[in-house]
Amino acid sequence: MAEINKDDCFVVKGKLALPYQYFAGRMGSRFIIALRDRKKITGVRCERCDRVFVPPRQTCEGCQGDLSEAWVDLDDTGTVTGFTVIRYKEPHQPCEPPYILALVQLDGADTPLVHIVRGIEPEAMEVGLRVKAVFADQTTSTIMDISHFAPA
Repeated sequence: MAEINKDDCFVVKGKLALPYQYFAGRMGSRFIIALRDRKKITGVRCERCDRVFVPPRQTCEGCQGDLSEAWVDLDDTGTVTGFTVIRYKEPHQPCEPPYILALVQLDGADTPLVHIVRGIEPEAMEVGLRVKAVFADQTTSTIMDISHFAPA
């Protein structure tokens, strides 16, 4: 590997704004529509592997089976399986720090969903905490139609 000559390097400082739209796809769209219209968290079940995935995906990671029509409604309660406390401010964060970002394994699901937990101080947060989804009063047609999870 060639050594980098730092005399040849320079830094251009500035800001780069890239407006974009993200297509959630067929599976993601159906997931978001269920949150928005029914205040229901949905996933998909692989009958062969006996696993429920949330957020939903089209293909089972175990057997590669098609899950596009294997929808199930899930409970809005679950268990925190991991978390971090966000203490710094970035432009596109969903709320003001500090806040807790957690892996929530919903009852009946085999994979966790990443979301915000409120209603508990960061110092008191722990793995194993039982939580319940709190749906937003106004929909945004995003994952933020679940406003946050709160201690159950």
